[in-house]
Amino acid sequence: MSGLCDSSRSTLIVIDLQERLMPAIHDGSEVIRRAKILAQAAKILAVPVIGTAQSAARLGPNVAEISAYLDQTLAKDSFNSCAAAEFLAALPDSRGELIVSGCEAHVCVLQTVLGLLRREYKVKLVADAVGSRRPFDKAVALDRAAAAGAEIVTTEMVVFEWLRDSNHAEFRQLLALVK
Repeated sequence: MSGLCDSSRSTLIVIDLQERLMPAIHDGSEVIRRAKILAQAAKILAVPVIGTAQSAARLGPNVAEISAYLDQTLAKDSFNSCAAAEFLAALPDSRGELIVSGCEAHVCVLQTVLGLLRREYKVKLVADAVGSRRPFDKAVALDRAAAAGAEIVTTEMVVFEWLRDSNHAEFRQLLALVK
């Protein structure tokens, strides 16, 4: 059953937004911009932010705009982040709603989403904060993730669902992020 994103139960996962990978990603600067909005909102609302870095020796660190907001970054070689025990251990027990962003949508993001769903997490995949080299690969990945049980959302959906209403103490600050 779907429901609104809840900042008290959410963890933001940022997968492999790395320096050497992002120039090859279709609309990579927009993917970074949307992921940054999510990460900034998460920080303001005390939502944990976990990042991953695929084969960091080859692909470099995460881009600076993102790494500044990550509570921790976990190195990995497996495309599926769930194959790394450190990744699973980093997921807070009390936060079973995982908001997923990153690259590439059809490889590391999709395999991680499928791994999380198998472990019965509620997964919300942020369509405008994921990317692939080819738009078709991204589109198929989003369809496959949805068919497997992930909810497809947008950055603004997440931010406004975390806020719930315009009386939230952080409403104006987060509104400025999305405008």
